[in-house]
Amino acid sequence: MSIARYLFLDDRSIKSSSNVSLKLGRVYKHPKNPLMIEDQTWEQRYDNFYGNIIYDQAEELFKCWYSPFIVANSSIGMSYDDRENIEYEGHENQEMGICYAISKDGFSWDKPDLNLVDFNGNKSNNIVFRGPHGSGIFYDEQAATDDTRYKLIFQGPKTSYSSDGLIWAQPTYLESVKASGDEKITGDTHNNFLWAPTVSKYVAFTRTWAETDRIVKGPESFLNHKWTRQVSRIESADFKKWSNSTVCITCTNWEQQPYAMPVFFHAGIYLGLLAMHDQVTDRVWTELAWSKDTIAWERIEEGTPFIECSDKKLDYDYGCVYACANPVFFDDHIRIYYGGSDWLHTSWRNGCLAVAMLRPDGFAGLKPKVNSLPATIVSPSLMLKERTILLTADVDTGGWIEAKLFDESKKCIFSERITESSTDRVLFNNESLTTKKGCMEIRFQNATLYSYCLKQK
Repeated sequence: MSIARYLFLDDRSIKSSSNVSLKLGRVYKHPKNPLMIEDQTWEQRYDNFYGNIIYDQAEELFKCWYSPFIVANSSIGMSYDDRENIEYEGHENQEMGICYAISKDGFSWDKPDLNLVDFNGNKSNNIVFRGPHGSGIFYDEQAATDDTRYKLIFQGPKTSYSSDGLIWAQPTYLESVKASGDEKITGDTHNNFLWAPTVSKYVAFTRTWAETDRIVKGPESFLNHKWTRQVSRIESADFKKWSNSTVCITCTNWEQQPYAMPVFFHAGIYLGLLAMHDQVTDRVWTELAWSKDTIAWERIEEGTPFIECSDKKLDYDYGCVYACANPVFFDDHIRIYYGGSDWLHTSWRNGCLAVAMLRPDGFAGLKPKVNSLPATIVSPSLMLKERTILLTADVDTGGWIEAKLFDESKKCIFSERITESSTDRVLFNNESLTTKKGCMEIRFQNATLYSYCLKQK
């Protein structure tokens, strides 16, 4: 059986439309948050967490690699007044590391005693690597050998390999990687990568900086400078030789700057969980972007958080929300893990691991632009012979969806009316149809369309 899934946020899924707008999906934060906190002597500061989550189906185990500062000026135990009145000491004399945690259910996490890396004369900890900054870890199903199954990229840029994700090879510095323009490659962020099937290459995302013509008044500080952050990409066919960097997301104003962007592939497109740093409030939230090719990106409701910060001061994610790499997909929901901080980005803060949940394919959906009027979309030409069409949508109270299927002669061959929310609902069962091609028309009101599937036995 083959299933081709299409998100309605992908404009290639729509030939024409009327009274339609694309809106972010709704996420909710799990009541068990925070799931993991700074509670070990070598976890001085989670900072941005830089988490990488993998669900190992064979072991039925969630695995998390995260990057705390293991040597730092800790914020643990500081009150609100302390944070306001004690000058933040920054990142001087700090050291980042990579730690490892596991969970059976994704909510209760253990930090196993790995006995691998020394910390203050003791190896009784869950550290797997000292030193790397902003690490992205990926389980590579394309790996040629078992000892390269796990891959790592971090600031430098540098790469490493592992057979088990715990013991890592000596890092390799990517000397060939240069900036393609005037930007500066720093990689002082969550560096991350994936195997991009549409280009058959590894594509990594890192941070570059660009100088602006902004006028700096008074002494320069963390939040008063000429520079702006950018998300840039590099690519490689073999994870050894990499291209120069090219900028793929920059800011439209100096005040809100892209900080990091974990990227994943779903339903034929690339989705980016874009961390945005507000230079004025010094807070960070996560927005949503998408791409057809990893090169050109579109932001969905730019300036609107996909995963927002809490509005309660000193709440576990009041100051910062940084999405982890690799959302975990289940039949009835999607989990996006993230690193939260209880205070401002450039200040004293405590960090944690948290999780946001959303409905299947619920990243963004089509809604009527004018709520009092129906909306209409028409699909491009579809291959219909011996195929079943499934629809994922939400229907609000009093709402409806009317779907029609037309053959090549524009004759309506199926019609269906829906008045309740559903995931992968069978819309048309066309397994016996001889019609090769056709198109789908959907009219709807008080409803949201997320995706459709073409299933063939």
